[in-house]
Amino acid sequence: MLADQVAYYRRRAGEYDVTAYGDDIAAARALIARLVAEMGPAGSVLEIACGTGLWTEALAARADTVTAIDAAPEMVAIARERVQPAHVSFEVADVFSWDPGARFDVIFFSAWLSHVPASRFGRFWQLLRGLLAGGGRVLFIDEHVDERGKEAYVAGQEEVVERNLADGSTFRVIKNFVEPEELELRLRRMGWNCVIRRVSSRWVYGEARLMG
Repeated sequence: MLADQVAYYRRRAGEYDVTAYGDDIAAARALIARLVAEMGPAGSVLEIACGTGLWTEALAARADTVTAIDAAPEMVAIARERVQPAHVSFEVADVFSWDPGARFDVIFFSAWLSHVPASRFGRFWQLLRGLLAGGGRVLFIDEHVDERGKEAYVAGQEEVVERNLADGSTFRVIKNFVEPEELELRLRRMGWNCVIRRVSSRWVYGEARLMG
């Protein structure tokens, strides 16, 4: 399923911006810049699932360094063209098997957490512990559970949806929408202080820090 998910985003790369943000990319950039400014990332930043680099661009304006990874080479190629400052580096990598040999002040991901399978949720947050510097923060943007109705869920599979691309191809991907109170409680049980708030009808913003 995860391999199919990567294949989907590899194929979608060329049409991603328009299908995700609409025809007005300038407006999307302005919204992203505002949200990132509110989050206040600083120091060394790791971006997981960077996609086409729209969020990377905003992070780079505020961070000392940005390391951006994505499992889809086609996404990374677009992001590299878009974001070229010397303090930004890109890598094609699967976060579940990637070892940067470093820790980061901020770990950020947009529209990624909802693609993490339930069976890997705990492992993912344990992995983040190993990547986060002392006193660091995890920041994320994702879709609120109210958006669930727009997806075509596969019968009998609560976290698997079918999506079609412009070329008519069909893929299955993981999609676990964020229910803020439920996610806050789940992370608290795992040793994270997390606050999630709604920033639009569609999006939520989360900030998590390790307890103690």
